[in-house]
Amino acid sequence: MTTEQLYNELNYVNHSREKRLYYSKMLQEKPNLIPSLLDILFRVDDKISPRATWVFEFMCNEDITIIAPYLDTFTANIKNVHLDSAVRPIAKICEFLAKAYTSKTDNYIKLILTETHKERIIETCFAYMINDEKIAPKAYSMNTLFLLGKEYDWVHPELALILERDFHLQSSGFKARARHILKKIKK
Repeated sequence: MTTEQLYNELNYVNHSREKRLYYSKMLQEKPNLIPSLLDILFRVDDKISPRATWVFEFMCNEDITIIAPYLDTFTANIKNVHLDSAVRPIAKICEFLAKAYTSKTDNYIKLILTETHKERIIETCFAYMINDEKIAPKAYSMNTLFLLGKEYDWVHPELALILERDFHLQSSGFKARARHILKKIKK
């Protein structure tokens, strides 16, 4: 399957779990298509791009190590993703990476996630926190920043500052997550 054939297939992806799971499984069985999926995913102004992010999020949720060969590409380009429906899955994938990296159990992500990768993730998550994003990307980002902030001593104070500054302006969902994260930071 060519990139353009995959692009056409992604027209059939919608928000349903069934469709996202179907295409996720298809790509897991044909990992040679992942570079094409990422190519489409990072066509950030294209209406099909979010559909690629939905599929990739499902793939990473199933097995985060699937992203391993593409971490350079992924982290170098995530800052460019701006369509609302694509930002949420990107933030979720960043959270998957942070959870794997900070996990108490040994895993492959701990071995391969470089300083550059982590810095790019942190930069993108801070951008999501200060930009006018919806609650889901902000929630995933604050958790990612909290987790990676265990290694970078400057992250927690900056995150706390943003959470406290924006607290009264945000939704109840944001406030609940922010309270939880602030409590963890202050321990």
